Formats: sequence, C-alpha cells, structure tokens
Amino acid sequence: MSSGIFFLEDNAFICVMELHVIDTGLFKLDGGAMFGVVPKVIWNKLNPADENNLCNWAMRCLLVEDGNRLVLIDTGIGDKQDANFFKHYCLSGDTSLESSLKAKGFSPEDITDVFLTHLHFDHVGGAVKWNKDRSALQTRFPNAVYWSHEKHWNHALAPNPRERASFLHENILPIEEHGQLKFLRSGEELMKDFSFIEVNGHTEAMMLPKIRYKDKTLIYLADLMPSSHHVPVNYVMGYDIRPLDTMKERLRIHEEALQYDYIYYFEHDPVVECGTVKMTEKGMRLDRTFSLSELSGG
Repeated sequence: MSSGIFFLEDNAFICVMELHVIDTGLFKLDGGAMFGVVPKVIWNKLNPADENNLCNWAMRCLLVEDGNRLVLIDTGIGDKQDANFFKHYCLSGDTSLESSLKAKGFSPEDITDVFLTHLHFDHVGGAVKWNKDRSALQTRFPNAVYWSHEKHWNHALAPNPRERASFLHENILPIEEHGQLKFLRSGEELMKDFSFIEVNGHTEAMMLPKIRYKDKTLIYLADLMPSSHHVPVNYVMGYDIRPLDTMKERLRIHEEALQYDYIYYFEHDPVVECGTVKMTEKGMRLDRTFSLSELSGG
C-alpha cells in the first residue's frame, strides 16, 4: 500500500493527507422521490428524467489517505444482489468500487478503515461480497475496521416500515459476524483532522465526515444533500424520515459553510463533485463548482 506524501520539516517527516474520488458507477432513482414536494416542471430541468421518471445518480465514494491509514467513505451498491434487484436501479457506467481503487493504486486488502455514513443499500452494499463459489458472504475489505454509529446500526436492524426496503441484512450482518464492526459516538474523531457531523433528518444518526484538508474543511454530505441540486433548503427527498429536521440541519451546515468556507462533496451528483454555497435573495444556492482534483492540485 502506498501512503500519503511525506516531506522533511525541521528534521522530521510530516505526512500530507491525500483525498481520492472513488466512483462506483451510476444508478437510477425516481425523480419525484429524489426531489420530494418540488414540482417536476422544476426538478426535471436540473436532472432530466427518462420515460419512466427515473434520473441518473452517482455513487461517489471518497478515499482518505493519511499516513498508515487508508479510509474509504461509503462503498456504493455492490454487486452481490440478484438480477431482479438490480433491474430496478438500472446500473450503468464504466467504473466499479474495485476498479476505481485499482486505478488509484490500491486493493481492497489495503483499506484500513471503512467509514459508513449510513446503512442504506446504495451506501453499504459494496462492503460485503460473495466468496468465490458464492456459498457464503464475506467482507470485501478483510483488513479494515468498519465504522458505524451504534444508534444507527440498531435502527437499521429494526427499521421503521418506511425504510425497511433500504436496509438489507446481507449488507450489514456479515460485518459484525466477521468481527470488524466498531462504533463511533457523537463528538468523537476517527483520526486527526477527520471528525463527523451527526444528522437525523434523512435517517437515524447519519454521520457526515468533516475533513480538514489543505487549510480547507470538506464536508462529505451523503444523503443530507445528495446532489448540488439539493442545496436549496426545501429541496428535500421523499425518502427522508424527518423532512423538517433535514431542512434545519441543512440550514445549520449552510450557515457554518458561509462562516468557515466549507467545501461540499456530493455523493450522488452525476456531474458535480465539489462546490461552495452562497446566500441569495431566494435563500442558499450553489456558488462555485469544481472537481476534487482542482482542490487538491492534482
């Protein structure tokens, strides 16, 4: 495994954190579900739907390389479900979780930590795979600690009826069965310069990574703001269990973003990787957009 760039300062080696986009492909979801009460005449201009009212969405994970730690944030939808499952989501794209890792020079065995923002299938599906003869499930990252929030983990094992279809036991239980599960508590850091924000509007105790990187703070937004089109506070998904809380949580993070110049990282936007926000007469709106490589200088 390669590690972060090192340079010499005052006769001491200093590790420089590096961030890598890990694209795991595209999938489709209903546009009305993704935009909630926003009328189709408005959202269809942002992400045009096909004849079945489905829009393309990314599953964009993030790899944090820092010294001897290689932290993967989320894992995409994976490849272990059957054809009947996948036909509903119209998977496409030329990339996968493992091919994207390989393109960056890494293998699944190199990953030291898997940080799961939450356990919906399009975020955790890639964490577990079939063994060679498809006789048993195993973790995809055998040397990694898998990090979740205990409150969310318990919620996923006994979900409300609204979310039941999003929590699949085959995505979750093998992590614990293989002894790789650990929990983070609110206010804890995964490591230096890597903390998280707990939010509860989309689902119970979702964790948003907050990463200090090159004198900037990057927020991995997961499903609080799945795309750049969800920056307006009232553009709330129909999937959210507490939509009014989502609005409050977005507004709180927007206010911090204006004050501290946060960089937003969008997990599901099919085009935009990163962006900043601004206040306008109509409320919070997207300002600049750019790729992660522009931020990193790579």
